Amino acid sequence: MKIINKITTLILIFSFLMTSGFGCKVVDKKTKLAMTPITLNYWRVWDDEDAFEEIIENYQKLHPFVTINYKKLRYQEYEQKLLEAMSEDRGPDIFSIHAAWVKKYRNKITPLPPATTMAVPIKKGTIKQEVIPELRTTKTVTLRELKNRFVDTIFDDVVIEKKEEDKSISRKIMALPLATDNLVMYYNRDLLNNAGVPEPPKYWNRDFQKMIKNLTKIDYEGNILQSGVAMGGSDNIERYSDIISILMMQNGAIMLDAKDSVSFHKIPKNLKGQDYHPGIEALRFYTDFSNESKEVYCWNDKLENSIDLFTQGKLAIMFGYSYHLPTIQTRAPKINLGIARLPQIEDSEEINIANYWVETVSKKSKHSEAAWDFLHFMTTNEKQVKIYLNNTKKPTALRSLIDEQKNDDHLATFASQILTAKNWYRGEDYNAAEFIMKGMIDDVINGKEKINTALNLAARRIQETIIKKDKD
Repeated sequence: MKIINKITTLILIFSFLMTSGFGCKVVDKKTKLAMTPITLNYWRVWDDEDAFEEIIENYQKLHPFVTINYKKLRYQEYEQKLLEAMSEDRGPDIFSIHAAWVKKYRNKITPLPPATTMAVPIKKGTIKQEVIPELRTTKTVTLRELKNRFVDTIFDDVVIEKKEEDKSISRKIMALPLATDNLVMYYNRDLLNNAGVPEPPKYWNRDFQKMIKNLTKIDYEGNILQSGVAMGGSDNIERYSDIISILMMQNGAIMLDAKDSVSFHKIPKNLKGQDYHPGIEALRFYTDFSNESKEVYCWNDKLENSIDLFTQGKLAIMFGYSYHLPTIQTRAPKINLGIARLPQIEDSEEINIANYWVETVSKKSKHSEAAWDFLHFMTTNEKQVKIYLNNTKKPTALRSLIDEQKNDDHLATFASQILTAKNWYRGEDYNAAEFIMKGMIDDVINGKEKINTALNLAARRIQETIIKKDKD
């Protein structure tokens, strides 16, 4: 690989400095030790190696003794291979996890240190320039800087309370993001035009339901030929759990309170005393789209996956993230695609849902300081972050880049929602929680449980995935 060839040359130069008589005179033992060649193994999903080539090259110009091996794994196998490798002490130094996995992995992570000290080549001299290695200490982002420089959901997702040896509680930064993502509305402009719909809906209201009815085509035998929206089901709808979650959140439900208590019925203090059940209302609204007795009926479990239907031109609206965009454009290059903001509850605070991955360092890494130094360089240096974002076309996690992305044709909608996007699940098993949400939806659709029963049962089961005690 071209990067390795360049870095090999730099390592040879550094090795010469270390072993030559000149190098011995100017480099102390501590600096020599810091210049010992090391290899950092980096495991991720989703992005190919070329998304990081320039960033790695830029870092290795500063630290030529550090080699970074990047490995991309398939999502379906990633977590199993990661956990197996860690248990056998052959895992990566740096790895990527979903933002909702941070609590689950907290005992496998080395938190971000206050500073990192690395050897860097410094040019010295005026007449005769020489490259002299020096130890440089770089302060890492503090909790305050994390909150100020990154969008709000980052602080909430990556900061964990840790119990110290003296039994005091401290807050640690467990991971840093390269990007974020949030749920938007993809729509087929041609299907909306043909149905006389001038623009996509802004709110979840009666007008939204009427529009979906007009966009749905059902034959005399009850077969859905064209669906207005991918809502109401589970397995065949992309990110169904996020859609039902954001409906509850927008409707006023406190999904997970400060005491780590799960209750989809819980509402803010200003709504206390009202006969209002946000979880029930949201679940009923969602499942109505799979109820044949309702006017908005447009979905069932016999339909293909939502992204398949959408790219075939048989689905007017689907909800998805920025990572869905390349798939849509590849499968349906001629689709008259529109991207709109996620509908909201009218006259209510705007709330969106985030879904993204973060980068962290293994507790078993023998080079955790160098690993964090690289991650800090990659995620907090605006120049490096922009390289990654330009390569991957993902929404930023840095506040300073939001306005720039608002002018990007593909990212403008995502960028406009970044500041109001957040997660709610911070437990031990995100995948299990999603499976429980699926069961809740299916039980209501199949008539197995009443809405309030299914909702309460799901909340109790998800509560079991929230471990309150710190295991450290």
